[in-house]
This record gives sequence, structure tokens and C-alpha cells, in this order.
Amino acid sequence: MSGLAGYIGKEATPEKVEQMIQGIKHRGLSSPIIKSISSGAVGFVGNANGINGKATPFVLIDGALIRNDERNELSDADYLREQYLQHGKGAFSRIGGSFACAIVEEDECIIARDHVGARPMIYHESPHGELLFASEGKALKPFAEKVEELPPGHYYSTKEGRRPFNDFSVPLPEWDTPEEAVCAVRELLVQAIEQALSSGNIEGVALSGGLDSSIILAVACQYNHKLKAFTATVAGHPGEDLRYAKLLAEYLGVEHHIYEITREDIAKIIPEAVWYLESFDEDCIFGFIANYYTSLLASRHVHSVLVGEGADELFGGYFRELQDIADPAAKERIARKLLDIAYNTALRRLDRGWMSNSIEYYAPFLHPAVVAMSHRLPMELKIYQGEMPVEKWILREAFRDLLPSEIADRPKLRFSRGVGVDDQVDGLIPQKIGEKELRENPASSGGIALRSPKELYFYKLFQRYFPEGYEGLMARWDPFK
Repeated sequence: MSGLAGYIGKEATPEKVEQMIQGIKHRGLSSPIIKSISSGAVGFVGNANGINGKATPFVLIDGALIRNDERNELSDADYLREQYLQHGKGAFSRIGGSFACAIVEEDECIIARDHVGARPMIYHESPHGELLFASEGKALKPFAEKVEELPPGHYYSTKEGRRPFNDFSVPLPEWDTPEEAVCAVRELLVQAIEQALSSGNIEGVALSGGLDSSIILAVACQYNHKLKAFTATVAGHPGEDLRYAKLLAEYLGVEHHIYEITREDIAKIIPEAVWYLESFDEDCIFGFIANYYTSLLASRHVHSVLVGEGADELFGGYFRELQDIADPAAKERIARKLLDIAYNTALRRLDRGWMSNSIEYYAPFLHPAVVAMSHRLPMELKIYQGEMPVEKWILREAFRDLLPSEIADRPKLRFSRGVGVDDQVDGLIPQKIGEKELRENPASSGGIALRSPKELYFYKLFQRYFPEGYEGLMARWDPFK
């Protein structure tokens, strides 16, 4: 749980970086740390393990690295600094995890982002060669009219510009049969959950009631039965997920906290959702609302949680997007793209939803070994094409023995649909914004097509907060484009 910011150039001052950090102070509970160097200044807010500031190169990191060393006294920032001093920019291909980071020398600044991209990094390069960067675009707004998002699996250097780097390589179990593949998936995900829990910081699990979060909770409880479960639902109109979340919590005997989202809650958070997300995509905003109130509930009890995001993209959860594709190669290609664009909605609403309430999150499905294993699996093990097609087949089989059959066999719902948020937003859009106004305003200033009156309303809110040059932060979740 961290926020990073930096200003490299002649006009940089510690005061400007302090102003940038104030815009993202929700990403950490600690007081900001500002470091000055001859070429500029950098700032950090969050877990002290995320910064190494004794001497250049300064290292700042948001997220968590996957490490096999047992040097618990060495923070992730210390470890990355060590790898950088030994391997230079090649260090990014030698570390795994969910991270965005900055490495600051006296004469060079480098920002980087892992290959999945759950942790954000936004930057601006001025015509004069200055570099500004931050975990969220809002931090750059006082100083930059246009920004870019650093793509996953890339670094940006003030000397070299933007470059891709090779993915972190991890050893995987061998398998020849579907049964062996099921065992391999279980082994890797259990290891990922155990590794996250070994930090000693995990106190809860975000439990939607869907398959993915249910698996995370069921496995995690085998190592720590004191974990708390957190669920959000709409007051008076609970979605289907609530019943299954209650079922699993009772089945496992865990402490279960439920937040009932009121109509007033939804009305209040919509403008803030646009602000936190830096997006007017309606799917992203619906999902953010559910994540926000789950994290708000969790913030009253814990500081860090496990989440189930990532499984849909990795293991064929988006069956409806794939079912009409007949060509196996095309289906594999679209499935891979679902992961490549995951940050556009699923992981962005995850990151911004939990960071808005200063809660650290860990996503075991995004562990490098789990991601790599999913890439090796053929589609027929992800989506079973029997008399009744079954999405995420291999996950269901791998953890069937830990779950009630009602959960192991239930179909997927979008998080916001399962919670019940989608149906409530329609009545909260101002009446003056309807189909007529949408026809008159079919696209944003930057040419992004608006899909509904709701999205037009969200775009009007976006215009209040951000200049046109920030529209590029709103990428669509559409694997067919």
C-alpha cells in the first residue's frame, strides 16, 4: 500500500512533489517522505518497506515482490536496489510480484511496472525533457495537461525512453494429463496464498461469494482460521452473491462482516468513483462501487486482505466473451488479451477501490507462477465443452473438496451484478441526461464513444476533475478491439 511521485527536471522542487503526494495520500497511512536529488525530487507515502532512501539510487516501490530468499530483514525496496546495483535494468526481468517502482540516480530516473499491471504508474514527459510520474494521474494534474499510463511489462528511463522488458521466469510443475494439471494448479495457488500469508500482515479476505474469492478464503483458513471475511451487498436488494458468501462463511466458521450499500451510499460515491478511478467507463465505475464499500467495511477491522481478482482473466471466467469463437487459436488469442487488458477495468477498480480506503490487498491469482501456469493450459481445461459448458473448470476441480457444492458449481456473475449495484445506478442519474442528450453528445472531447446516458453523466463528472489530456487513462475493457 504505497503512493509514489516524482519530478525530475530544472523546475522540480520538494514543495511541488509534496503537492503531488498530497493528491494520492489515501494510498498510505504514513506521513509523506520527500527526497531531494540534484536532478529533482521524489516522494513516497505508505509502508516503510517500500522505500530505500539512505543513498542514491533511491528506490520506491508500490506492491509486493515475490522472493525466494529468507532475508526477512531486507525490505522489498532494499532487495530491488540490490538487484539493480548488480544487474542494472535487467533487474526488472529478475524480480516477480505485483509492483510499480521508481529508481532514482543523480543523473537518471527509471520507472517500471510488472507484466500484469495491477499497480498503476502514470507519467508525463515535457517538451523540455522533464519527467513527472505518480501512482495516479491526479497527482500530476497541477503540472501536466496530458499524461500517459506506463504499459505493464515496461520501464521508462530519462536516458532511454520507454522500453519493454522480459517477464520473470518461474519453474512450473510438469503435467501430462488433465488430472495432473488440476493438481499443478492447486499446488501453485496454495503456495501463492501461503506465501502471501507468511508476511504475517494478512488479516482478512474480500469474500464476494463467487468461486474465486471462495477458493482464496477456503485455502487461507487452513493456515489461519482467525481471518475475517468481508462482503458488500445492496440494502433491500441483495444480489445472489450474498447468499453464497454467508453459506461459505458459515461452512468455514469464520467471522463474517457484511456492509449493506444504501441508495444514498451509491449516490454519494459516484462522483468520487470517477475521481479515484480517473475513468468514466461505466463497467469500471459499477465495479468500483462494490469494491469501495467492501474496503470501507474492511478498514474498520483490518489493514490488509486477500482478494480473488485475476482468476476470470486467467482461467476462462469470461465464457460469454469466448463461447461464440469457433477457432481454437482465435479463442486462445482472445483469452490472452483478456489478461493483457485486465487493468482497464478489473484490476484498476481493485487497486483504486482498496487504496481509496488505505487497505493493502494481495491477489494470489496474480502470483507469477499462477499466471505462467495459466498461459500453458489449453482452453479445454479452462472451459469444459461438454453438454453444458463450464467456465473455470480446472479451478472448480482443483478445489472442489474445500467448497460447498453450491459454490463449486455456481456460474459466474460480474462482481457488481452479484452484489446488486448495477440495478441501482439507473435511478440516480439526473433525469435531464437521457437518450436525447446522448444523441447530441455521442463522444468525449477526445473521441471516445459514450455508450449510455449513465456514461455521459460519468463523463461530465470526469470533465469537472480532469483536463482532456487525461482521457487516455480511460481504456476500454474490450478484447475484440
